[in-house]
Amino acid sequence: MPERDELTPGPPPEGSGGRTVASRYGWVVGALAAAAALAWGIRTFVAMPYYVPTGSMLDTIHEGDLLIGEKASLAWRPPEQGDVVTFVSPLDGETLIKRVIAVGGQTVDLRDGAVFVDGEALDEPYTLGRPSYSLSDLAGSAGIAYPYTVPEGCVWVMGDNRTNSRDSRYFGPVSVDDVTSRAAFIYWPPQNIGLL
Repeated sequence: MPERDELTPGPPPEGSGGRTVASRYGWVVGALAAAAALAWGIRTFVAMPYYVPTGSMLDTIHEGDLLIGEKASLAWRPPEQGDVVTFVSPLDGETLIKRVIAVGGQTVDLRDGAVFVDGEALDEPYTLGRPSYSLSDLAGSAGIAYPYTVPEGCVWVMGDNRTNSRDSRYFGPVSVDDVTSRAAFIYWPPQNIGLL
């Protein structure tokens, strides 16, 4: 009867090509590392998914919608009037989503429930006729006085659901450096899928 081989550490047996467990599965580790680096790069520089927890952008974006915010174009084109953007809240650091109403150097005024930029009333069908009033009298607000000229390097943002949105009327202008993406499209739920 042949003797049994004892299990002892040593060189790989002949015919195994010198491969150890680490070398056999090294490609898996490499592939996982590459996938993680690619995902990090995309989320940091290209696009990011967002969950919308409130109805401040109704009826453009609904509570519970999932959307993609595109980041790459911010490197060469600052936010423009009409863009829907995500940004870091000047109040608490949370990520918010609102529409850019005015950019640096433009003057915003609120009169009789309408928004004026540089003396021109905005045509805002996305508000569904909801009035736009000052929020300066609310506790904790920035106390904005109108007309208000947006500082250079900043944007004035407002939610489409004007009667249920704390926005620049409450916290003031947002630095362009705090804008994190342009909302590109809603991808969930299916009935709300569409470009923004």
